[in-house]
Amino acid sequence: MDPEAARHARDSLDLVFHMSNILDTGLDRHTLSVLIALCEMGFSPEALAAVVKELRRETSVSSSAAKTAPSAP
Repeated sequence: MDPEAARHARDSLDLVFHMSNILDTGLDRHTLSVLIALCEMGFSPEALAAVVKELRRETSVSSSAAKTAPSAP
């Protein structure tokens, strides 16, 4: 990737990350970068959003279960 293209990609990611923070998505730069790359490869943004939501839901359920489960003696 030439330096100009790399700078443009970095600027675009900075903008997306800033928008993500404004919308309080909780997504970090790396995750956003992966999601953008998947979109560029042709994956549906709606499908990716559904996957992110499902993973968050599963993580939340797992965390709640771990907190309420009795600890071993």
